[in-house]
Formats: sequence, structure tokens, C-alpha cells
Amino acid sequence: MSKTVLLIEDNLEMRENTAEILELANYKVITAVDGKDGVSKAKEHRPDLIICDIMMPEMDGYGVLYILSKDPSTCAIPFVFLTAKAEKEEFRKGMNLGADDYITKPFEEMELLSVIESRLERNELFKVGYEQNLHGLTTFIDEAKGLEELNKLSENRKVRTYKKKEIIFYEGDFANAIYFVSSGKVRTYKINEDAKEYSVDLYGPGDFIGYLSILEGSDYKESAEAMEASEVLKIPKEDFTELLFKNRDISNSFIKMLAHNVLEKEEKLLNLAYDSVRKRVADSLVKLQQKYNEDNTGNFSISISRNELASMVGTSPETVIRTLSDFKEEKLIEIKGSKITIIKIKELEHLRF
Repeated sequence: MSKTVLLIEDNLEMRENTAEILELANYKVITAVDGKDGVSKAKEHRPDLIICDIMMPEMDGYGVLYILSKDPSTCAIPFVFLTAKAEKEEFRKGMNLGADDYITKPFEEMELLSVIESRLERNELFKVGYEQNLHGLTTFIDEAKGLEELNKLSENRKVRTYKKKEIIFYEGDFANAIYFVSSGKVRTYKINEDAKEYSVDLYGPGDFIGYLSILEGSDYKESAEAMEASEVLKIPKEDFTELLFKNRDISNSFIKMLAHNVLEKEEKLLNLAYDSVRKRVADSLVKLQQKYNEDNTGNFSISISRNELASMVGTSPETVIRTLSDFKEEKLIEIKGSKITIIKIKELEHLRF
């Protein structure tokens, strides 16, 4: 299937000649006569790539890029400037706004096609995404390094093994890094004014922790603790922000990797507000199974203290103990010491009260 290119160029001769080159290379071409027309057609057609002149009436190329970069429906489209101005300050201004590449007029036919092909290939690579494990993160970082401005990213990768109950960072600590869980189980928790703990979230292999505090420029908003022996990769703040903000491809890919965490948090808040304790205990067990049962087969077992489970559910340990006893009598789970084995996951998933 041919790719669609939006060409925004006010000069009729340049627009027609460039469009002809692209069409001969089997691209579907949409043309726009100025910046405002370009913005409108970008939002209407969602092309695979945009080529845009800088100096145009009505709205220049910088204005086009700024508007499209703020729209979620167009912000990920590769954007290439077409310009006769080759001064360094113009390149810097465009790159700071998020341009992916430049083509300087006059250009050779193969130069134009080479830039377009490489930007489309790069965009497809980041659309695919990466495995959420240490290999996937390494691949992600290595691809980012290939963009030249991120060459130092691998220098400070520190993998550490944390013992069960060992703290990775405390609430209120200065946020100087994000953490990537390579193996094991980690939970984040907060302590309220009554010195009671409640769990904020659970993390397993492939998850990032602490990134929101980095993005907000604040201290860590919760503490992180290993629930069992866990390997955690530390990515320094400077490397993370450089990774995230230097290139739109990387930024969009990383945002996709993290988006599911936001949805999970919203769902958890709704559950706390409207669900019964019994359903919340069931949902917490289901979440543990989904998060940590890597092969997703057979009965799932996990060792978790009643205090930890209570902090996940948002209730007292005594209430959790009573509810688990009910589930055991109903043969939904088995209990042996701190180990809970889920026998009937479907029944727990569909528990209504």
C-alpha cells in the first residue's frame, strides 16, 4: 500500500515538480498551497509524512509545525522542512520545534526520496514498539542512540538486585532517576497522616517507575519497595529527559509504552469509589495474576502479606483476612501461610458484589 505525503508549498512550480517526483516514486500526494491549507489537510487526511516549505504567506512552516505538534491526531506524523534557507539558526529553530529533517532547495531527486524513505522507515520502527523487558529497553535505547544526539545514554546504566522488602526510593526523595523493572515484583505505596500504608500500584518486568515525578520536576510522590528479589535498572534523570524530549519519534514511542499505566490508575480510583470490599479484593487478586503470571497458564500462586494486600485494596488487614477466608470456602482460592493460589480466575474476574 502506497504511503501518503502531504506537500505544503506556496510556489506553484516547486509544488508541481516536487509532487511529480513523489508520484513517480509511487507515493500518493496531497498538496496544499499555504500553511493554513496545510494544517487543514493534515488534520483531514492524516498523511504518513509531511513536507513543508518554511517561508509562506498566511502561516509559515514553523507555525504549521507548532499547531500540528500540539494536536494528538497529527503530532506523530514525520515532518520535513523544505527550505532555501540553510543558516544554522534556521536549522536549530526547526529542530527545537520538533522537525524530523530538512531538505534544502535546490535538491536532487534522490536526496528528496532518500530523506522521505528514511523518515518513513524510522517512523514505522517506532510504531511497532518494543518488548517490555530488559532486551526491549536496550533495543529501544540503542535505536534512540542511533539518532546521534543520544550517544551517551548507555554510559550510566546501572542494574541492581534488591532483596525482598528493600526500598528502591522513598516518598519525598529528590527524583534523580527513573527505574525499569527487569525482573521481580515491585510495589509503590504512600503513608497517610495516620501512618497507615496503602499501595499505589504494582510493577513487574517491563514497567517503568518514577517517571511522573521526573516529568513534573518534583520529588518522588510515593515510595517503591521490592516485593521479592528484583533486578531494577536505573536511568539517570538527565538521560531520561534527553531520551524523551530530543526526538519526537522516541517521545511518541515512550508515551505509548506508558499510556496503559494512566488508564489503570483511573480505573483503580473508580473502583475504590464504587466497588464493594469483596469485589476490590477479587480485583486485586486478578490484577496480581495478570501482572505476574508470565505464562498465563495453570493456577497462579503468590506470596503476599495481608498488610500488603490490604494496602492494595484500601481496607484493613482484618477485612482482607475475612474476605480471603470467604473466597477459600467458595473454592475460588487456596491459602497456605502467606501464599495465595488462585483456582478460579474467571469467577473472580466476574465477581459483582
